[in-house]
Amino acid sequence: METAFTPWQSLAGGALIGLAATLLMLVLGRVMGATGILTAAFTAAAPERGWRLSILAGMISAPLMLWGLTGQLPEVQVPVSMPMLLIGGFIVGLGVTFGSGCTSGHGVCGMARLSRRSIVATATFMATTGLTVFVIRHVLGT
Repeated sequence: METAFTPWQSLAGGALIGLAATLLMLVLGRVMGATGILTAAFTAAAPERGWRLSILAGMISAPLMLWGLTGQLPEVQVPVSMPMLLIGGFIVGLGVTFGSGCTSGHGVCGMARLSRRSIVATATFMATTGLTVFVIRHVLGT
């Protein structure tokens, strides 16, 4: 499996994520961690629920807007089986729980605030990701 290199799309996406995270911090004083937003959208008190549901609606509607503009949805390839997806989701859930947040909360917002905990968490995410890719591609040969 070859990874596509898309520098302009990646730059634009990163800039939009950074802008959204900055605006959320400026306007509501909240960190834009996707897992925390998702969890609290269904468990938080009513005043906190609205903005969280709005962000989730934006995440869901963005591909639909792209479809409306271009006539095609983004291509998504999932080269693993459903059991592997479930196992991976479970492992990610454990990591989010024990790491007190997800990659977006720590990597985008926490690093920008120079949070030591987020710097350590992000370094751990990145090292684990690199090791996983190496093992899957070069050791297991998948």
